[in-house]
Amino acid sequence: MDQVHTTTAPVPVRLASGRPARDAWPLDDTVVHLNHGSYGAVPVEVGRHQEELRRQADLSPVAWFPRTPELIAAARHEIAPFVGARAEDTAFVPNASAAATVVLNSLRLAPGDEILVTDHGYGAVTMGAHRLARRTGARVRTVAVPLAATEDEVVERFRAELTGTVRLVVVDQITSPTARLLPTARITQVAHERGARVLVDGAHAPGLVPDAAAAAGGDWWFGNLHKWPCAPRGSALLVTRAADRDDLWPLIDSWGAEEPYPERFDSQGTLDATAYLASPHAVRFVEREHGWARARETMAALADHGVDVIGAALQPHVDGPVATDVGMPVPAMRLIRLPDGLGRDRTDADELRLRLLDLAGVESAFTSFGGVGYLRLSAHLYTEPRDFEAFVERAVPQILAFADERRGQ
Repeated sequence: MDQVHTTTAPVPVRLASGRPARDAWPLDDTVVHLNHGSYGAVPVEVGRHQEELRRQADLSPVAWFPRTPELIAAARHEIAPFVGARAEDTAFVPNASAAATVVLNSLRLAPGDEILVTDHGYGAVTMGAHRLARRTGARVRTVAVPLAATEDEVVERFRAELTGTVRLVVVDQITSPTARLLPTARITQVAHERGARVLVDGAHAPGLVPDAAAAAGGDWWFGNLHKWPCAPRGSALLVTRAADRDDLWPLIDSWGAEEPYPERFDSQGTLDATAYLASPHAVRFVEREHGWARARETMAALADHGVDVIGAALQPHVDGPVATDVGMPVPAMRLIRLPDGLGRDRTDADELRLRLLDLAGVESAFTSFGGVGYLRLSAHLYTEPRDFEAFVERAVPQILAFADERRGQ
């Protein structure tokens, strides 16, 4: 079948240093990497920097660990402006889910209070909201947001659900399962008018949204640095200017427990803090080698081309458009609809992800929304047009075979 692509294939990225971007990441060349959004990928240079930090810790632990809080504080001061925050409002945490747990653990709700979440929320964070409700006698309600809803439509959905009993709104800045923006600043404005506070899950936002924390609104914001900024895994930020932020505590008590927020988060005993300390280096790497504004444009062009290439192969097997309208798209991620019967729920989507990795050597992400399955395509600077062609060659036959199996069941 001839494939007609509506975008011109982007030229593989060359970094400012002159080398191909692919060479700057230690990725297995035998695997097709189209799932940056899940676990990120650490550039060689950043990984070496982290290893040097670990070497320093091992050479003289007594010299390293007592000074670690000072090093973490310095890293906070350098990284906070990247998300549009002040260092004094910013704490390092291991990941986005840890930040959500820190905030949810601090809240005191009463029986009859309500928490609003959405049907686009990240499962672990939504589970945390349910645990808070069980502890306090509150209850959770879900705001249903159509996949293709516009900004105004999303805001009106929240306006209709924000009754006087709602005390907390948990909402994604960029949704993980559906790869779309939500207008969190406007949602925050409506919530504050109704007496509710807002926790913004910005797990995917750093690097994709300029000044992500400042743009989010919200009483609390958190975001991962291991995703689009390409920091080592185990590095995320929690940002808040809330008056009661001294009620926020690290997940592990340590000798900094009597310090105020955020300094108490800088002291974490023998925790390997090198992911935190290497994070500013990762942000500098992308800025130096390509520039963040340009990187967002590059990733968007790559993702659009990926939709064209993979969509052309899947379209004959899908009822309706394979390219999916998500209302408010983001630069680096796209949804491509799967053949009917695939990805009907999270378990099914995860099974397909592992099947393609094992049988086709393809790293990909699959998701489910409203009983419909999607390929969640994501790209970074190391992504090349040949990766999409390789996906079509290796993965599409497996996807179609899996769909045939499902139809035969």
